[in-house]
Amino acid sequence: MAEDNKKQYLVKISEDVESGNFANAVSVHFNSNECVIDLGYTLPNAEKPTIKIVSRTNMTHKTAESFLKVLSNALLDFKNKNQEKNKSDKQE
Repeated sequence: MAEDNKKQYLVKISEDVESGNFANAVSVHFNSNECVIDLGYTLPNAEKPTIKIVSRTNMTHKTAESFLKVLSNALLDFKNKNQEKNKSDKQE
């Protein structure tokens, strides 16, 4: 991505979305036009194993690729910070 294309965005979040949703299950579907990501959680003590979908996000293939990069980088940063923290905790 060229430097000229980077923009600073103001992110606004509505109160009903602000608290977030818990998810321990994910399903990803692709078709020719879009990527669909369903987030959900398993319902405990259900007769049949059941996942309740709490969020569905549709995005273009290009946006899905960008999302994958951002998520991968965030996870890598998180792991690196925890490794550094664990090393410093062991040295004390």
